[in-house]
Amino acid sequence: MCTKPLSVAAPVSIQSRSLILSSPDQSELILQSAFVIAIVVEAMTAALAAGRRNMDWVGVSLLGCVTALGGGSVRDILLGHHPLTWVEHPIYLVITAGAALITIFIAPLMHHLRHVFLLLDAVGLVLFTVIGCNVALSMDMPYLIVIASGMITGCVGGVLRDILCTQVPLLFRAELYATISVFTGTVYLLGLWAKLNHDLVTLVAMASGLLLRMLALRYGWSMPKFVYTRDLH
Repeated sequence: MCTKPLSVAAPVSIQSRSLILSSPDQSELILQSAFVIAIVVEAMTAALAAGRRNMDWVGVSLLGCVTALGGGSVRDILLGHHPLTWVEHPIYLVITAGAALITIFIAPLMHHLRHVFLLLDAVGLVLFTVIGCNVALSMDMPYLIVIASGMITGCVGGVLRDILCTQVPLLFRAELYATISVFTGTVYLLGLWAKLNHDLVTLVAMASGLLLRMLALRYGWSMPKFVYTRDLH
């Protein structure tokens, strides 16, 4: 297996280290806006999980920050990619903590927006995956690490949320989640390897991952479960 990353014809335009650019073009502006929306949604869903565990307001805000920014932080720590996103841009802490606290006051309305949040969560999954892949590509990581970086960015925030809420993480249950992240990252890498237009590759990878996630939710697609109930003693 080749240990060098894919050769990208054009510079990678999405950088998790600096999502706030001095003069972004239209596609970058759209992705930046989607990133902010995605971390807000993650923080708000985390706040609801905190409410179900009767956490105080500090716990709600911390869980919101950990869920929204934890995946990227774990990725950066593992890859030695510094500074961390929220260290370089502390405004993300304000945004995520604020979104979590706002959720306390609008929680009675949240169930009416369930389908909207499921859609936005799926958008966040594929977007974070592409960002994570780009970070590993910028560091000349092997293919496998690029895919893993995308999956960590997209999924680990939710794992941390579930662990802090003493639940079995969604990632380890039947729903297609990590699988969709791997699929999205693979499509993205293949497009770059084929030297297609970067914006087109980003759009196709995210759209295909989003479609797969929504179909999985609609039809209840899941990975096979391993069930073992016999006692060895």
